[in-house]
Amino acid sequence: MTEATTEAMSQEGPKVVDQNEERKARFKALQARAKKSAERNLKEAAAESQRLAADPNLLSSLSRKQAMASHNLLKADTALAGEDFERKRAWDWTVDESEKWDKRMAKKSKHREDVAFQDYRQESRKVYKRQVRELKPDMEAYEKEKLAAVNKAAQSGELEIVETPDGELVAIDNNGTFYSHANSTDFVQNKPDRAAVDRLVNDLRKAEEVRLRKRRERGREDDDGDVTYINKKNHDFNLRLNRFYNKYTAEIRDSFERGTMI
Repeated sequence: MTEATTEAMSQEGPKVVDQNEERKARFKALQARAKKSAERNLKEAAAESQRLAADPNLLSSLSRKQAMASHNLLKADTALAGEDFERKRAWDWTVDESEKWDKRMAKKSKHREDVAFQDYRQESRKVYKRQVRELKPDMEAYEKEKLAAVNKAAQSGELEIVETPDGELVAIDNNGTFYSHANSTDFVQNKPDRAAVDRLVNDLRKAEEVRLRKRRERGREDDDGDVTYINKKNHDFNLRLNRFYNKYTAEIRDSFERGTMI
């Protein structure tokens, strides 16, 4: 081995050592970064889990998105296979479930079309149906009052309790006065409890608030004076006109009100 070769090897030795140290440092940095990333991912997963548990709306939104993705995937696979998507999807449902779904969709479509204003009779019908849906009768109290009324009528002789061969109890109205008919006025003797009265008052208050809100939306703040506008913007414009021209048109308007205008 020559002197030049020995000198070259002695110079390459420190370079190899430096490269190894640099690689070790880079490897340790990569390990630290991977560990830090794993810890951060774990924290984010825990936070996401807590957020899903605390926010049901987000969970339902994710479920809906997953269902839509599955639906689109199945539709795409069916289209590639050349099959009928609606027919294939119907295999997962029974006839009763399919009929209930069709009825629900028809009802939903009819309700969507019924939102727009048609006439005041339809508006009254919609209000009535909404009030009936929101009505929550106290069936337990009703059954108690019914049983008390039947016992009282049976003791006074108005009703006769007869047992059929099947074991069913039937109440027979002897005088024809217990059960209500078209000319009955016994309902005027009913005295509702305080809770029922409060519920009626709240319903009337809500209806009045809705009426006033709709009047404000139409630009009718009060009932004073003639209605000469169709909305809030037109009302403000008419007020500006009145400020400038009322003094010139006062005589004409008075003549119209008296009916003496030719």
